[in-house]
Amino acid sequence: MKAVVFDEGLKLDNNYPKPVPQKGEALVRVTLAGICNTDFEITKGYMGYKGVLGHEAVGVVEEINDDDKSLLGKRVVAEISYGCKKPECPYCAEKLYRHCPDRHTLGIWRKDGVFAQYFTMPLETLFEVPDNVPDEQAVFVEPLAAACEITEQLHIKPFEKVIVLGDGKLGLITALTLNAQNIDVTLVGKHQNKLDIAKAQGVEVKLLQDLKVEKIYDVVVEATGSISGFETALALTKPRGTLVLKSTVAASKEFNLAPIVIDEITVLGSRCGQFGGALRLLKSGKVDFSPLISATYDVDDAIEGFEKNKEKETLKVLLKF
Repeated sequence: MKAVVFDEGLKLDNNYPKPVPQKGEALVRVTLAGICNTDFEITKGYMGYKGVLGHEAVGVVEEINDDDKSLLGKRVVAEISYGCKKPECPYCAEKLYRHCPDRHTLGIWRKDGVFAQYFTMPLETLFEVPDNVPDEQAVFVEPLAAACEITEQLHIKPFEKVIVLGDGKLGLITALTLNAQNIDVTLVGKHQNKLDIAKAQGVEVKLLQDLKVEKIYDVVVEATGSISGFETALALTKPRGTLVLKSTVAASKEFNLAPIVIDEITVLGSRCGQFGGALRLLKSGKVDFSPLISATYDVDDAIEGFEKNKEKETLKVLLKF
């Protein structure tokens, strides 16, 4: 089968072995997949991963190695991690597979990813896509679920003010998701064309240069991935407010954390989320991610797609199988 593989370098392998579903697993034929910044970071050495890349995809179940055949022929998306499923594992018991110490993660850690014509995953990680949700929306389920994770972790009251910093894919998806959940949210960024995507769907937006930095926000979501973004986020969080970290900030300089103590700020790390709620939100039609799609490439042109993903103005690049 065709697969996008990273092993010292990135390549398209036209003869990669087709996976065989183990007991309790399904074989999924990929129809559409999305390139994530994590995929790009892996090509620079992140996680030391080698194998098929990709963790955002929608596809059709073609084979099931289990007595339960209910998903056979169904269009599905897959949560990116599965755990050890041992009875004594508290994370697997709560289906928090992403925190299982012995987990496997699609295209990131110990498990071939979805940038291939086929992939396998355990049945418990697969979710049927509603009929009214097209592939071009379903392929966003993983980052959408990550955005929904904020309100799973944190109860945001109707009167509280929320601000999201960063108008890249992560910030846009987060702002659109919070807005769809009827939360008072403002998105801040440096690019008016990207902010306009959120504005068109009812999100209040503001250019960073026009932002008055004052401690008036109950919840601040940092989605820039930069030290300066973190410092601005801290300066916007009101005393006893919550600073949500959606991006990983690699510290390259010293910065002052004293305000966290002085203002009694809660810092909340937020990563992956549950797919069930994300799919219901897509089914409702309250969010539309199609404006985020910058380009779609056939799998034969996947390497060109990765180059497109590097461009500053690019939001989301999809791969068609």
